[in-house]
Amino acid sequence: MVKTVQDAGVVVTGAGGGIGAALARRFAAEGARVVVNDVDAEKAKAVAEEVGGTAVPGDASAIVSEARDALGGRVDVYCANAGLASAGGPRSPEDVWAAAWDVNVMAHVRAARELLPEWLKRGSGRFVSTVSAAGLLTMIGAAPYSVTKHGALAFAEWLSLTYRHRGIQVHAICPQGVRTDMLRAAGSAGELVLAPTAIEPEQVADALFAAMAEERFLVLPHPEVADFYTARATDTERWLTNMNHLQQKWEGEAE
Repeated sequence: MVKTVQDAGVVVTGAGGGIGAALARRFAAEGARVVVNDVDAEKAKAVAEEVGGTAVPGDASAIVSEARDALGGRVDVYCANAGLASAGGPRSPEDVWAAAWDVNVMAHVRAARELLPEWLKRGSGRFVSTVSAAGLLTMIGAAPYSVTKHGALAFAEWLSLTYRHRGIQVHAICPQGVRTDMLRAAGSAGELVLAPTAIEPEQVADALFAAMAEERFLVLPHPEVADFYTARATDTERWLTNMNHLQQKWEGEAE
């Protein structure tokens, strides 16, 4: 058990299903007091009742104050898990890009803005960002998702390097395919790239707790992502060529 989780006040956004629900269940099983957030109030309530937590439905960008009150005035762990898997490219409408940016990046910024003063004052706090391997690599057919997940990773990195000496721990969860509604909605690109190695949401929660025990920033439920990330950095041209071959395969299957 991660000692800091016992009786800790934990907020999980986007926790009505998938990875978020798995995180809420795991934190509750480890003795935490959990606030379950989701835009779908019924789903949030159902998971909260299951784990003995409190449902705080609504926009993930604006629930920190209410969640803090529900936890008796103290948030110890904040899981910025809510996300949009927006497909498309440069021709995607402005509102698609704006929504992806708002949910995948700015919701994290707004939460940190609310949490950091208290955390820095007491010298402790844990921020968990569900990024996706797309933030380390990319995802074919999904420019808004890929670009904003890179932004989410960049913000998590910035938080970690800026505040780790002041007691703030940050984790970036970067899985590939996870068997959730989001994967099912990814269509043929998801079937080609993500489905073959997809894991269960509970395995993502396991990976997070292992990283928390080691105070490790990167959480890689698919260990092979580390090799892909290294290849991207050390032989970029080859990596891009290989990804382009995957893109061409996807285009051929989509015809």
